[in-house]
Amino acid sequence: GDMGVEKVMLNVATGKYYNLGRVGGRIWELLEEPVTLERLVDRLTEEYDVDRERCEAEVRAFLVRLGAEGLIEAVPAADAG
Repeated sequence: GDMGVEKVMLNVATGKYYNLGRVGGRIWELLEEPVTLERLVDRLTEEYDVDRERCEAEVRAFLVRLGAEGLIEAVPAADAG
């Protein structure tokens, strides 16, 4: 749910809460439909004042954490937008 500008979510399977923060919440919104890492970084660098290389590294790490928690699933790029 929304709590101010940060997103907080609950994994109902594990009972764990996650505070995604402001940018993490935006990434989560952008993941509502399949999207490539490149397109995700494109959108974020348009919306935030951040270096592309740093953005990509941080987004990749964030997605790895989400995947490790079973919150997202990576698919071949051909299946993504």
